[in-house]
Formats: sequence, C-alpha cells, structure tokens
Amino acid sequence: MAVALTPPKVPGRAGELLAELGDRAELHDVYDETGSPIYHDFSLKDTHEVRELVGLVRRTPGAVLELAAGSGRLTLPLLALGREVTALELSGGMLRLLDERLAQAPGRLRERCVTVRADMSSFALGRRFEVIVLGTTSVSLLDEEGRAGLYAAVREHLAPGGRFLLSTADIVASGAPGSDATGAAAEVEAVIEAVGASGRVYRMHDHWPAGSATRTVTIFPATVGDDGPVTVCTTTVGVLPADRLESELAGAGLTVLSRHPLPGTGRYRDVLLEVGVTA
Repeated sequence: MAVALTPPKVPGRAGELLAELGDRAELHDVYDETGSPIYHDFSLKDTHEVRELVGLVRRTPGAVLELAAGSGRLTLPLLALGREVTALELSGGMLRLLDERLAQAPGRLRERCVTVRADMSSFALGRRFEVIVLGTTSVSLLDEEGRAGLYAAVREHLAPGGRFLLSTADIVASGAPGSDATGAAAEVEAVIEAVGASGRVYRMHDHWPAGSATRTVTIFPATVGDDGPVTVCTTTVGVLPADRLESELAGAGLTVLSRHPLPGTGRYRDVLLEVGVTA
C-alpha cells in the first residue's frame, strides 16, 4: 500500500515564489511518486559525506545495513567496497529508482544487494549487521518517538563490536566560520543552484529561522517559463544538534565513540558520528 505524503506549507521567499506561480505550481513532497525522481536527479551528483562515510565503513569488516537508502547515492559506493549491503527505504518511488540503478549495475555489485521497503523507525530483519549506516542527516526526518524506535531497532540489528554510522546537521557555534559576530544566521533562507545528473538546473531554498527546530527545503526548476505547469518539491527536516543526538543515543544504550566534522559552511555543518553499543 502506498504511503500518502502531504507537502508542508512553504515559508519565506520560496512560499512567495509559489504564490506568484499560482495555479501553475504543482507542489509535491520530495519523497512521493513525482518528487522522488526530481530529488534523485538533484542529489545524484552530490558527493558530500560519501568519502568520509565509506572510509569509516572500511574499518569494520562485514555486512552493511543502509537505512533510508533513497535512490542509492550511498548504496553504490558501499557495494563498491565489496560488501554485502541491505538497503532499506520507506518511499516506494525512491526504492524503484534504486532497483533501476541496481539493474543497470555490474552483476558483481547487483548480486550483493538486497532492497527492503520498511520504516527505519520500526523494522525487523531477523539478522545482525557489522555496520549500520544512516547518511544524509536522515535521522532528522524522524520525530522524538520515531528516533526512539530507530535506536531500539539499531540495537537489535547491530552485531557485537559493530558500528552505527550516522550524520546530523550540527549548529555552528558563535564566532565559528560561517556565523556572524553574534553567532546569528546571516540569512534566514539560503538559495543553492545545482545542476542535476540529467543536466537540468535547480534552485534549492533552505529556509531556517534562527532557533527553529525545523528547516524547510524546497526545490524549484531554475527556469519556469511563462506558461505551463511547474513542479516544485518540498519537505520539512528537523534540526538535531550533535549534542542532543549523542544524549538520546546514550539513553538508548548507544555510545558515540567519535565525531567526524564534515566540510561545509553556513549556519549548520554536518557531522558524522561513529556509534557502538554501550558495554
């Protein structure tokens, strides 16, 4: 049964642009049937965190469980390590895109990957994995109850001595590069232009008022023309600082063994956490 996704209300300049488009705008969640291919195209060439995450996976031999695998931005690099990978994803649209990519991949990669449609906050696969991966700050998609479910499921599926690797968007401290003299954000809504794998150009609006617990990410085509429908994709993402995430993990019997800051600028900077089960 398909999961119905309702796009959130779009704030800021992105909301104004939607209003200007009027009836031409067709708004979708980035993970629904229409939004998934657009998000896939927009993000496929993004190599952020891939090198760092793959480097950490190399340190722990064994099978990998990738949570919130999406269309495979991390799945293919993980398979390239020679590992057995189970890719878990809730969005049917994203999972179909991943299956299509795997069908086109060399047999030596394809035969080592199993895809599973399931919710990362509640899953039971009947086996344990040496490495569990949750990239792209996807932990921020879950509310507090969902994260508690995630942590419990990870403990059930992590092999003894295994590692849980996950990224989160950590807030930049006052005086750090990317913040102003008071530590406040220089702008509420950042706009990033990117060329997708197809060659299409997109503009992503990242709206985050200082102190807000959520960000709204909205993707427009860079050129909308004068007539015809315009597909716009949006989603709301939580802002989950690393200190809070570490505290939640500790309460669930999981210990952060190390933090690995990732390259970036602006009001928040991604950090990769290496986690084990509390002894």
